[in-house]
This record gives sequence, structure tokens and C-alpha cells, in this order.
Amino acid sequence: MDETILAILVQDGVILGAIYALLAVALVVVFSVTRVILVPQGDFVTFAGLTMAALEMGRAPAAAALLFGLGCVAFLFDLAAAVRNGDRLALARSFAFRVLLSASIGALALLGHDAMPGPLMNILICFALIVPMGAHVYRIAFQPLANASVLVLLMSAVGAHIALMSLGLLVFGAEGYRTSPLVEGELEVAGLIFTGQSLLVLGVTAALLTALALFFRGTIWGKALRASAVSRSGAQIVGIAPDKAGEAAFAMAAGIAVVSAILIGPMVTLYFDSGFYMTLKGFVAAIIGGMSGYVGSVAASLGVGSLESFSSFWFSALKDVLVFALVIPVLFWRSLTSHAEEE
Repeated sequence: MDETILAILVQDGVILGAIYALLAVALVVVFSVTRVILVPQGDFVTFAGLTMAALEMGRAPAAAALLFGLGCVAFLFDLAAAVRNGDRLALARSFAFRVLLSASIGALALLGHDAMPGPLMNILICFALIVPMGAHVYRIAFQPLANASVLVLLMSAVGAHIALMSLGLLVFGAEGYRTSPLVEGELEVAGLIFTGQSLLVLGVTAALLTALALFFRGTIWGKALRASAVSRSGAQIVGIAPDKAGEAAFAMAAGIAVVSAILIGPMVTLYFDSGFYMTLKGFVAAIIGGMSGYVGSVAASLGVGSLESFSSFWFSALKDVLVFALVIPVLFWRSLTSHAEEE
């Protein structure tokens, strides 16, 4: 291996690591606040990528119907809770957010997808369609089980992933799509060629991770989410609604998924079932990082991306095996250094 190949592999590893860092951070955000291992995170990425592809081709975004359907189902859950508690104000707020807002966003996306062309408008439509899905999915699949054990929440997450993947096949179809790169051209530095999209991946990832760090440390919403992560009951005592914190965390994860789809859409072909594979890579990085620390998860993501890059050069047939097997020694070491505690 000469220096040029080494530099190329390092470059590919860093780019892959940046993508995995977004997935890992989204998993850590959700797990810290709700104790849910967000298996459907990759499904949000594929939904966003396929929605972007449809918008670029001038097609009506199928995600509009999916958003409205999820909003209606979530409203039925709120309706049942409001009937039990007699809370009409909460029911009215739920109807406005779950049904009216979802219908309005879907209608605007369907009517304006071909009247307002351009990548910026497509990105805004994609955010508007995908981000509320995160809150709806939390209300449907996880809020009723908020006090359950982590194992039960994991089973619910797997079930939510299977349901969303099936809905993805129904709504988007089985065909795969790529999106157009947002930044064209190439840049040569020291004999290495960087595409505009790869530089965008690095820049946007760094900016987003910095913004998340500032959000959790310097804003009242970020501190509220951190409080909910420490203690649901304690947060409720001081006036923080844990259920709203959970919805906010899922909405943030869906927003990160949209960013991930925009960045990787021009690099890989996305299918309705591509999500689980991506989530596994982010999950490996999050596990190595401890499922609690953002800095550790980002560093682990860069390591996972580098391992995959070099493995594809030396052992291309075994690259995925080596990446997924990386979690085994980490778990073994932690099993020896951690003390068992009852939940």
C-alpha cells in the first residue's frame, strides 16, 4: 500500500465516519431521553431520501400520505387518553397538531412540489414531512410503554421498524433511487480529489454536531431534555413533561435523519429496506461510545468508518463482518468492568 492509497482510504473512512456519527448521535439523543434504542432511525433516513428523490423528479411526495396516516393514528391514541382523563384542551391541541397540521403540510407538499422547484425548497418540504413523523411514531409505539423496561422498549422499537419498513414498501415502492448532489465539482488537494458532496458531508456534520452541543448546554429546551434523561419523575416534579420531551427527542432524530439522507443520497442508492443496515452501523458506534456520550460516539463513528474503509481494501468480502464483530470485545470488556444493577 503506497501513500496515495492510504490517504484515499483515510478520506473514505472519515466520510463514512461522519455519516455514522449522525446516526450514532441520533441514537444517543433518543436513548438518553427515552431509554429507547431507536431501531427505526434508518427508516427515517430512507423515507427522507426517497422523498427528496421524488421531489427532484417532480413527483408528488408519497410521504404526505404517510405523515397524515401516522398523525391520525397518533390522534386516536390521544383521543383515548383524553376520554379517560376528561382533558378537552389536550384533545384540541392534539387534533390541531396530529391531524390539521399533518394534513396542511401534506396538502402544501402535494400542491407545491412542482410549482416551487429548487433544491432548497425540496429540502424544506422534506423536513416538513419527515420531522413530525418522529413525534407521531413516539406517541404510537413508545409513549404507552414509557415506564417499561429497556428490553420491552427494544422489542417495541423492532416492531416499529418492521411496521415502518412495510409502510415504506407500500408507499414508496421497491425501486431504489439516488438524489442529485447539492454541490458539484471537485477539489484536488495534495493529489487527493475531494468531491463537493464529500466536503459538504464533513462540513455539515461538523456544524450539526456543534449545534447540538450548544443546544444541550446553552438552551432551556436542551436542559429540559437532559433533565428528562436523568430522571423522568424528577423532571415532572419541576414542570417538564417527559412525554413531550420524548416527542421532541424523536423529532430531533427525524431531523437528523433528513440531514443524513441529504448528505448520503447522492452517494448510495436508497431502498425502502435500507434503513436497518444503516442503523446497525450507527448502533455499533453508539455502543462503543457508551450510548451516553456524544464525543465518544463521534470518535467511535470515525473508528468504525475507518475500519470499514480499510477492511474493504484488504478483506472486501468480510468488511461488514469485521465492523459488526467490533462490538463483541467492547461488550465483553464492559461486562468485566461494570457492576450489575437492578433497574
